[in-house]
Amino acid sequence: MTRTRLLHLAGSAESAFLADLSRLYAAGALAAASDGPYEHVIAWVEPGGGWRFPADLSREAVAAAPVVSRAKGLAVLASLEVDVALPQMFCRPGMTAYRSLLTDVLGVGMVGNTGETMALGAHKQRARAIVAAAGVAVPEGEVLRPGDVPTLAPPVVVKPVDADNSHGVTLVRSVDEYDAALAAAFGHASEVLVESYVELGREVRCGIVERTTPDGVELVCLPLEEYAVDADTKPVRDAADKITRSDDDGEGGGDLRLMAKDADHAWIVPLDDPVVPAVHELARRAHVALGCRDHSLVDVRIDPDGTPYFLEASLYCSFAPSSVVVMMAAAAGTDLAELLAEQVAAAAARGA
Repeated sequence: MTRTRLLHLAGSAESAFLADLSRLYAAGALAAASDGPYEHVIAWVEPGGGWRFPADLSREAVAAAPVVSRAKGLAVLASLEVDVALPQMFCRPGMTAYRSLLTDVLGVGMVGNTGETMALGAHKQRARAIVAAAGVAVPEGEVLRPGDVPTLAPPVVVKPVDADNSHGVTLVRSVDEYDAALAAAFGHASEVLVESYVELGREVRCGIVERTTPDGVELVCLPLEEYAVDADTKPVRDAADKITRSDDDGEGGGDLRLMAKDADHAWIVPLDDPVVPAVHELARRAHVALGCRDHSLVDVRIDPDGTPYFLEASLYCSFAPSSVVVMMAAAAGTDLAELLAEQVAAAAARGA
């Protein structure tokens, strides 16, 4: 049996935290795919831009691999002659420039969305504008730069326009709360999105995977994942709901833990739930409008009347067992090995 030479691109050019987050997910994917028809190769991007080529994604193996320069790292990467790349970086360059490097410069077929699509999805206002033009409901919003005065009356949600994991997100219920909320958001981005607060009914995520059929590419909507929110005690999800770090060593160097992966924080919505068809239609429109391929994920707020609103797009999948798209696919009867095989095959057929 011919084995596919699969490149796992992990690490972060920006921060040790995002490098560790990437390692957490990529190591899970590597372990899950260890018995598959793949020859695994790892390229690790070091904060600052250097490269490592470790034997595996344990902390020890990454630390033991020597750091080489950007130029030498690119030469090594080109010499690996991989068949397909699986990008598993979460920093902005990793989700955009490094994906484009793989496809546009090195000519490697890649699983997932292009760097251009990732950049579009990562900018919340641009993504909102694109999906709104495709007929998707979005909350009223405005983008502010330092010195701008907000015009939307509270309640509103203030968020950095291009930060992840809900960093800098604040619910503002009165005008006198604006200053602190804007300061928090500007601490993470040079632009801030202010959105009218959609009164809470429910908050869900919807994933889509593409499946090749004899008639073309089919968009398969996955079971929804719902998140624990409460109109009084947890009206919006924040950074504490996403990722935390154990602190057993007392110095903040413990392992990352994904908060939204347990039954107290998230669960799969039954397919016969009345909200599912409308959310699936929203997700399909967003997937096409944003130019996605292979997979996509959208966050959706549902008001008390059952109307779904697009909040933002999360257009990556690391293929770790804890990845949201993987968990949704498993709930639909497609296990990780099958999902990865389908998407690797699509990437190989598509080429760079």
